[in-house]
Amino acid sequence: MNVRKLLVLFLLAVALTSGGPLHGGDGSYNVLFIISDDLTSTALSCYGNQVCRTPNIDALAAKGTRFTRTYCQGTYCGPSRASFMSGYYPHATGVLGYKNPRPQIGDRAMWSQHFKNNGYYSARVSKIFHMGVPGGIQAVSDGRNHDGGNGADDAASWTERFNSLGPEWMAPGDGETLEGNPDGKRPVVGGNTFVVVEADGDDLVHSDGMTAAKAVELIEKHQAERFFLAVGFVRPHVPFVAPRPYFKPFLPYSKMMLPEKMVGDWDDIPKPGINYKTSLNMKMDERRQKKAVGGYYASVAFVDAQVGKVLAALERTGLEDETIVIFTSDHGYHLGEHDFWAKVSLRDESSLVPLIIRVPGKKPAVCNSLTELLDLYPTVARLCGLDVPDRLQGKNISKMLDDPSHRVREAAFSVAPMRKGFLLREDQWAYIQYKEDASGGVELFDTNSDPKQYTNLAENPKYAQVVRRFKEDLAAKMKDVRTNDLGIRYSSANASK
Repeated sequence: MNVRKLLVLFLLAVALTSGGPLHGGDGSYNVLFIISDDLTSTALSCYGNQVCRTPNIDALAAKGTRFTRTYCQGTYCGPSRASFMSGYYPHATGVLGYKNPRPQIGDRAMWSQHFKNNGYYSARVSKIFHMGVPGGIQAVSDGRNHDGGNGADDAASWTERFNSLGPEWMAPGDGETLEGNPDGKRPVVGGNTFVVVEADGDDLVHSDGMTAAKAVELIEKHQAERFFLAVGFVRPHVPFVAPRPYFKPFLPYSKMMLPEKMVGDWDDIPKPGINYKTSLNMKMDERRQKKAVGGYYASVAFVDAQVGKVLAALERTGLEDETIVIFTSDHGYHLGEHDFWAKVSLRDESSLVPLIIRVPGKKPAVCNSLTELLDLYPTVARLCGLDVPDRLQGKNISKMLDDPSHRVREAAFSVAPMRKGFLLREDQWAYIQYKEDASGGVELFDTNSDPKQYTNLAENPKYAQVVRRFKEDLAAKMKDVRTNDLGIRYSSANASK
């Protein structure tokens, strides 16, 4: 029997006879944090998708707690990642774009740094803080230096860090630019552009294949010590590039289903609420829209396979019973809902994220309570027996792992700085406001009767009192967010310990 498993059995026997916990305040769990880029939960079969199968992520969900109502704090990469890594809301640090929050938080420990400071080996593989995709990870063999750089990464947060370069849109294979290419003459291009490439070669040709291989190597190398390993996959962020086999389940693209469209859907939406990418401004006809969905799903299937490799390494090394595993995304993604594409919007498709947390010894569960990505830092620190800094603006949700009905929030909060937008998401209501004085407009949706958020009730006199209450709540939330130890002392009474 594996020596580590014998040790666990011994500790369990001690715990049972003493009445104490198996894992106490000695940092006795590893942490494996896996994050996918631009992943909507609705693309995962464990969240109900019937077309895109994700067996490895599903298997993790079957062993852990699957959260159905977790919201990001920024609906694009930069502010979201800076937020959950630093422990502060975007408007607390002022990091509303693609910068690292280190200048704002000073010597306060980031999430992974907190573990590093407590004796953990802390490593990043690929994108955890913001990193440009595809440009930041592109590598071509033309003799030039394409090291990609570290983006907005934070060196102090890691013992070691590793970048995974790949060919991205330049991968050999069959490629097509879907966006702004109605006559089909535009070449395959880079940037934040909808491109599909059915690529030649195997998984290791691509950044995410290399990321999985490096993560496996690090698990095997550091299995004798405690580690905080953050593994960042860049798909399904555009370009939708994956080896050919991952596309097969979605061919022909014509069989892909698009979300229902409602005539006049945008008529009651304030101008800032119209997403920056739409079928109209991207000039994507129905064929291209369906191919975009198929390419996205192929990218998700590719990520799922890489997740499986990393999880298999945990099991192979005997570390599965000693490691907390988290799987999530930095924000959601529109796949044609409301005729919107990509992120930035504050609708559920863009602000809601998948979140799975597996803790050894905890029973599988599904939790429908409202949570935020900001809650990961205090929760995982507490689960590992580390001190939880009072300054953190997230909440400890560890009780939900034993009692999925437990609640710590009445509303989740997210922002879209590019739109000057703010979201307060309650059980029933989704309230979206543009500009702090609401001069950019307001949206209100009753998600009980209108779960897909088609009918904006904000101008309906019947709901004037609800809108008034949300305006007051948002003003109070913003005051609370900005009242923190970066300037004014943040009240720890707002954080669940």
